Amino acid sequence: MRLIKPNWSAPKHVHAFSTTRLGGVSEGEFNGLNLATHVSDKSEHVLKNRFLLSQECPTAPPLIWLNQTHSCDLVKLSNITVTGIDGDASWINSNQYTCVVMTADCLPVLVTDQKGSFVAAIHAGWRGLCDGIIEKSIVSICSQLTIGHEQLLIWLGPCIGPNAFEVGDDVRDEFMAHDPLASVAFIANKGKWLANLHQLAILRLANFKGANITESELCTFSDPDLFYSYRRDGKTGRLATFIWLD
Repeated sequence: MRLIKPNWSAPKHVHAFSTTRLGGVSEGEFNGLNLATHVSDKSEHVLKNRFLLSQECPTAPPLIWLNQTHSCDLVKLSNITVTGIDGDASWINSNQYTCVVMTADCLPVLVTDQKGSFVAAIHAGWRGLCDGIIEKSIVSICSQLTIGHEQLLIWLGPCIGPNAFEVGDDVRDEFMAHDPLASVAFIANKGKWLANLHQLAILRLANFKGANITESELCTFSDPDLFYSYRRDGKTGRLATFIWLD
C-alpha cells in the first residue's frame, strides 16, 4: 500500500494522507484499493480494502464517510454524525473521528492551523470549487473557533492536472462570472479550455491573507498505475484523503 502524505508543516498530532490505488483487492476497472461503495465494485472487496487501510493506520479514530453531492455543505463531526451523511466537507476539533473525502480527479483539500486545534477535509470538484466550498468552509470554521487566517495551513492534494482537465466555455464562464481573474487558470486548447484546479483554488484563497498553502504535484489523470481517474476511465474506483487529530 502506498499513501501520500501532505508536504506541509502541520503539528505532529495532526495526521493526514491520500491513498493511491496500490495495495487493495478490487479487480477489473476497480483494480486496487477502491474505497467507494457506490461505484458497482463488489461490496466484499470494498470492505476488505477499508479493513486493509485501517490496519495501515491503526491509530486513526473512526472514519465518517460522506455522501458527496458536489454541494457546499460542511459537516461538523460529532456523536450524532452518521456515515453516509450528505456533505462535501467535514471538520472536527477533537480526536473523536477522522475526516475523509473521496475523489477520482476532483481536488481534495485539507485544512488545519498552526496549533492543530482542528482538522478539515474538503471535496472540491469544479462545481463545488466554483460555488465556493473551500472559502465557505474555512470562513465557517474560523468564525466558530476564532482563528486568524494567518494561522491556517492548507494542502491541495492530487487531482486532475492542468494539462489534462479539458472543459468547455460554460465552465470557464461560471468561474469568470465570479472573478474575472480566473481567466489565468484557463488555457485555450482546440476550441476548449485546459483548467487548472489548483490555481483556481489558490485564487479563491486569496482573501485568507498569510495562510500557508502547499500543493501536491501529482496528476490523477496521467498516472493510471497510481491513481483512479473518472475523466480518463469513466467506470473506476475512488481514492480517499484523510485527516485526524491524535
